[in-house]
Amino acid sequence: MKVLLMLTMTTTLVSLLVLVSLWLPQATPDQEKLSPYECGFDPLGSARLPFSMRFFLVAILFLLFDLEITLLLPIPWAMSSMNPMNTMLYISLVLMLLTLGLVYEWNQGGLDWAE
Repeated sequence: MKVLLMLTMTTTLVSLLVLVSLWLPQATPDQEKLSPYECGFDPLGSARLPFSMRFFLVAILFLLFDLEITLLLPIPWAMSSMNPMNTMLYISLVLMLLTLGLVYEWNQGGLDWAE
């Protein structure tokens, strides 16, 4: 009985979400949406224009700290294992290395947008 109720609720919710997703989008796309590129570059201009290295630096830093968050996830698992000290030591060393890298980047002015 519970499985049938869960299946019915899931089917109803999925159907409702599909209907809402078909009903909500705008029917009139603008010039930006019709453009082949939505990345901020002019699609008709030269492909050899200089780009901001600071944007890519911030993107790489975001990826590094996204990695740091994934390193924090195994902490509850490590605490319940037989030998949690090794795992906690490795996680702490990597987090300290990433934090020192952030401090170095901050001191060098890599996170300043204005020059």
